[in-house]
Amino acid sequence: MDMKSNWSEPDLSQAIATLKNGGLLLCPTDTIWGIGGDATQSGVVEKILKLKQRPAEKGMLVLIRESEDDMKSEGVMGKAVKLMRASIEPLTVIIPGTEIPELAANLLAPDGSIGIRIPKDDFCLELLRRFGKPVISTSANISGGAAPKTFHEIPPVLIRGVDYVVWWRRDDQQSGQPSGIVRITKDGEIERIR
Repeated sequence: MDMKSNWSEPDLSQAIATLKNGGLLLCPTDTIWGIGGDATQSGVVEKILKLKQRPAEKGMLVLIRESEDDMKSEGVMGKAVKLMRASIEPLTVIIPGTEIPELAANLLAPDGSIGIRIPKDDFCLELLRRFGKPVISTSANISGGAAPKTFHEIPPVLIRGVDYVVWWRRDDQQSGQPSGIVRITKDGEIERIR
């Protein structure tokens, strides 16, 4: 999926400023529209949980960018990055949260795990590169509701509840689909979840 296109620099700059100020962002990814925020701030996690009416015990995923160290690593993070790069479909990999120590503690699932994904959307990749930290990405729906496949399916209460709504791909009519999900077990095995 080629998402490199006509996103604007002011749109990207405003999205980054929103993240840096601890705000919430509504942004398309290579899958579906999501609510995002700085994954290192517990207050941001709380704001997202409240906005989505989501139970705290349900984990969320974070978007990351791969690094040279990750690609060379033989550990869990290296394995996760290699899986995501090799996958044709967008793929979320659940790993121990200790692999990304700077994450807010209240972002992790009760078992201490976190879902990570490297997006294939050029806007998202540039956002991650310039922001320099992992970004929370959770579907733009009220907890338990259907994930929006286009911008126009996002509940108005969520649009009003974030600090900035990215302009990139608002008029895109192509339906997005959630990513596949796998878990890397303690034994290093790969377990398909979705």
